[in-house]
Amino acid sequence: MEPTEPTLPLFDDEPGRPLADRLRPTRLDDVVGQDHLLAPDGPLGRMVAQQRLGSAILWGPPGVGKTTIARLLADGGNLVFESVSATFSGVAELRKVFAAARNRRSVGQGTLLFVDEIHRFNRAQQDSFLPYVEDGTITLIGATTENPSFELNGALLSRTQVLVLKRLDEAALSTLVDRAEQLTGHPVPLDEDARRALIAMADGDGRYLLNMAEQLQALPAAETPLDTTALAHHIQQRAPLYDKAQESHYNLISALHKSMRGSDPDAALYWLARMLDGGEDPLYVARRLVRFASEDIGMADPQAVQQTLAAWNVYERLGSPEGELAIAQAVVYLATAPKSIAVYRGFGAAHRAARRTGSLTPPAHILNAPTRLMKDLGYGKDYEYDPDTADGFSGADYFPGGMDRETYYQPTRNGYEAEITERLRQWAASRARRQRG
Repeated sequence: MEPTEPTLPLFDDEPGRPLADRLRPTRLDDVVGQDHLLAPDGPLGRMVAQQRLGSAILWGPPGVGKTTIARLLADGGNLVFESVSATFSGVAELRKVFAAARNRRSVGQGTLLFVDEIHRFNRAQQDSFLPYVEDGTITLIGATTENPSFELNGALLSRTQVLVLKRLDEAALSTLVDRAEQLTGHPVPLDEDARRALIAMADGDGRYLLNMAEQLQALPAAETPLDTTALAHHIQQRAPLYDKAQESHYNLISALHKSMRGSDPDAALYWLARMLDGGEDPLYVARRLVRFASEDIGMADPQAVQQTLAAWNVYERLGSPEGELAIAQAVVYLATAPKSIAVYRGFGAAHRAARRTGSLTPPAHILNAPTRLMKDLGYGKDYEYDPDTADGFSGADYFPGGMDRETYYQPTRNGYEAEITERLRQWAASRARRQRG
């Protein structure tokens, strides 16, 4: 039988190095979880095959292979790998890197500059890359966990391709555990349920998973594998990724809004729990619920605003965790309420009309006349007090003189607005009869 190619090429297995570092792949084919970028038809796969590597920003959560991919791209492109961290480096260090890259270029050697946490460079520091990227002195590979459109300036983004790395799924993380066991020759001492629990605890972070596996392999040998209870005793739950000031904050509040708007209370409760577990201020959520009640429900259920204000009030009185239940109750109420943006649209239309028509005066019959002069000018003349009319509706015109009547609020047939629709229909008919007669 012909010898087979090793399925797990590794860096030199030096004792004492962290397991995650010892397991770094030496080939792009062995990087897990990023096939959408590295497959032959993926953007990086095509670049490598054509030997035309361009500058790129690798955007993704921690522990998904950004540094590893950058190293392997340098190897595949015969480029010198230079690495700096935006956390510890400044313009002076970058100038040294650029000078060395220029010297290499003069003798035909290219440079791949890997910048970790590139979003931490300020705008001026980011600008320093531009001439060297433009003239090909360096191939820039930046890594960031933050949305590049928020954190990187437009000039740099226009010269790079943003590539999105995915959090590692269960299959990819399971592969990493298998490789750890293969490399060390020792199983991770967990039963099947505990093994699945460890993978779930990693939350898509391969580096975290391998660090935890290394800790577990270092435990004294036991007669039976650890179950989930014993695993929890040895390994602390990883805090979920959530930064209240960055993109995850906006992503999760958007997910909560869309779930409530889509009348899915279960998904809405999930995203609420994710936000609160991540440390979000419950009062921020309460404020957003009040806005949602006005914007997405409106007159389809006028009680929605009262429900959200009540939840806000309850939380302020009880605090966490008891008060969070009131917020959850409001979330379910909003998710299951009928939806209408008729008021939202109507108010927008009225704003546009107000800007278009300028300073038109209200009709004289609805103006108060506290002085004789104003009465002589016709202020308040022929005004009808609607509650005193036979059916509580006078049918008078309240738009400015010289302006045709316009319709801004168009209620739906959802919830309470169905009643409003019928009421407005009856009033419109009465108004038309008044105008005819």
